[in-house]
Amino acid sequence: MRISNLLLISVLLMASSASGLSDPPDVPSGLSFSNIGYMDAAMWRAKTVADHRIRYGNDLSPVQFADLRIPESDAPGAGFPVIVFIHGGAWRAQWSKDYTEALVEQLAASGFATWDLEFRRMGHQGGGYPGTFEDVADGLDHLRVVAQDYPLDLSRVIVIGHSSGGHLALWLIGRHNLDESSPLHREEPLPVAGVISIAGVNDLELSLTLGNRTDVLDLAGVESLQTGRDRLAEIDPGKLLPLGVPQILFIGDGDAEWRLDMTERYQANAREAGDDVRTVLLPGANHMDVVDAKSGVAALLAEAARELIDG
Repeated sequence: MRISNLLLISVLLMASSASGLSDPPDVPSGLSFSNIGYMDAAMWRAKTVADHRIRYGNDLSPVQFADLRIPESDAPGAGFPVIVFIHGGAWRAQWSKDYTEALVEQLAASGFATWDLEFRRMGHQGGGYPGTFEDVADGLDHLRVVAQDYPLDLSRVIVIGHSSGGHLALWLIGRHNLDESSPLHREEPLPVAGVISIAGVNDLELSLTLGNRTDVLDLAGVESLQTGRDRLAEIDPGKLLPLGVPQILFIGDGDAEWRLDMTERYQANAREAGDDVRTVLLPGANHMDVVDAKSGVAALLAEAARELIDG
């Protein structure tokens, strides 16, 4: 049986040490990282425009839309598997999905339909709590409508997110654990087969305590962890465990120390809760390298997506 690069890396990481994040294996062939800066990444653009731009939501916000890309190959009988992609940028309006469009473009070329979400963020009217969460939830669930017109296999959907988008990706698959009294509760959310968080803010409380990410308080609209614990628990994947689907956490070993620590602890907590979680550590990659379309990482993400979808 062929052992994929992704599976080999995951096995080596789990066996290498108790932390699961140290002593990484050699970087897979075909990957090349150049320590991209934030401002350089902000200039990234896709080579082509998406096939369709489709609105969702009912608030008439100009950022409630998603771009759909359909592979050029013939669709399977059940339709194409779908990657829902959520960009990062600290949940703030200053960062749009532009910087990850080239990566999404490559994922579509790998045989997936891609549903590239834009949504309200802090700085937009209605952004933050609850609007940001309502948007990504409505955007994902809107695939039921989109699939009426395009060949999408809604039994084979995964969510991928980068940075703060990684947080939102994990939250989407954990929202079924929300209490019915929560304003973020939705009946019958669209099921997903798995999630990939790329350098994600996977646990909000740990990110606050380990990395001083006080922007999570802004996101929740609370003054402090002590006074806003109940609100934070509604939007923190670390408090919604077990999420109930397989998760793969990609992160570069050149990322911030607090993020590496948080990723390790989140993985341990999720596994203890009963979730299937793996970490793929990318040697030599920083926070933006992990979504650089020129690095070769898109092929590794596509392989991970196939493993999640095919079980």
